[in-house]
Amino acid sequence: MQVHSVVDGPADGDVVVLSGSIGSNLTMWEPQVEPLVREGYRVVRYDHRGHGRTAVPDGDATMADLGGDVLELFDTLGVDRAHFVGLSLGGMTGMWLATYAPERLRSLVLCCTSAKLGTPESWFERGRTAREQGMTAIADGSIERWFTPDWLASHPQERREYHHMTAATPAGGYAACCHAIATMDLLDGLPSIPVPTLVIAGADDPATPPEGHGDVIAGAVPDARLEVVPGAAHLGNVEQPERFTELITTHLAKA
Repeated sequence: MQVHSVVDGPADGDVVVLSGSIGSNLTMWEPQVEPLVREGYRVVRYDHRGHGRTAVPDGDATMADLGGDVLELFDTLGVDRAHFVGLSLGGMTGMWLATYAPERLRSLVLCCTSAKLGTPESWFERGRTAREQGMTAIADGSIERWFTPDWLASHPQERREYHHMTAATPAGGYAACCHAIATMDLLDGLPSIPVPTLVIAGADDPATPPEGHGDVIAGAVPDARLEVVPGAAHLGNVEQPERFTELITTHLAKA
């Protein structure tokens, strides 16, 4: 499936692909775009299938589908290899790529993500909720996981914008990606990932806390490193943009 993407930065810069959370669109990466472009990177952001301006798929999705969408995007843009930065569902997509198409990646940054998340039943149920009750019900819960209470209280305008981001996501696209997470188990592939990998976790992330998620990934991927960022819930790149951006750019430079 052809995904909607936006490209910023010099045409001859090393490519960095930014892949976001379920229920989001590519604008969630705005805090990172300018700093990465300033460092000379060509920054590619895209919307998962059924999210943002990418078409809603027919039927359910798998991680192989989401990874295949990225490979198709690479081919469309003429990108042989890229740095890949993924958060939540984007990080899961990155782990799939690093396991099944490692020759296409220069490095990997996995933010606030998991190689196996929850039970299949919980994700099937969330998909049913999206279809039967609508995306406002999903957004009401997501906003509380995405950000800490203090951040939400002090950023009322941003709270409304991110709530709307999820509420405006097509239910069919959200449910399709719920199916991908429900059927995902990337644990066995982690020891085979050959690219330089940084794992970033939010200390206050209720969805993918460092314990049992980030630490598992960092412990299994060869030579991977875990960084835990204080004062960050699930969308840590938005809540603590300076620290996330610093960690990302430092890792890319070393890779």
